[in-house]
Amino acid sequence: MLTNQSVAEEIVKKFGDDVFDFEEPFGMLTFTTTREQIIPLLEYLKSHPQFNINFLTDITAIHYPDAVGQEFCVVYHTHSFINNFRIRIKVYLPDADVHISTAIGLWASANWMERETFDLFGIIFDGHPNLKRILNMEEMDYHPMRKEYPLEDPTRQDKIDALFGR
Repeated sequence: MLTNQSVAEEIVKKFGDDVFDFEEPFGMLTFTTTREQIIPLLEYLKSHPQFNINFLTDITAIHYPDAVGQEFCVVYHTHSFINNFRIRIKVYLPDADVHISTAIGLWASANWMERETFDLFGIIFDGHPNLKRILNMEEMDYHPMRKEYPLEDPTRQDKIDALFGR
């Protein structure tokens, strides 16, 4: 049976300082790696005879506008059906360089996940065969999940404090 500890030890043995910030939120093994190591790491997890990480559950991103040099976090959720074991992997990218390699060579399903992440966050997946918007119009010149705009329109008069007894 796989444990978070045993899997983490094997990953550190193979990748050393290129994997870090290990944690277990809600029992799920979670750690961070570099953009240079994400594809070799995913290949390792998929081909490892004991881990059998054979399913890519999701690729998404998070925007941390105040984290200088680590404004974007690309998150990979993977799963071993055989062992019922899940791993979350994070890669932080600076706002000035949001490029990361595509995972389509490992999982064809990464195609749509990467397109969605590109569309919503503007992450560029190098080597993707058709990186274009999937949910929004091509004419949009922004990415709607980025935290670049105020949550409320300050000119709206229907939300002033006086109307709510404040």
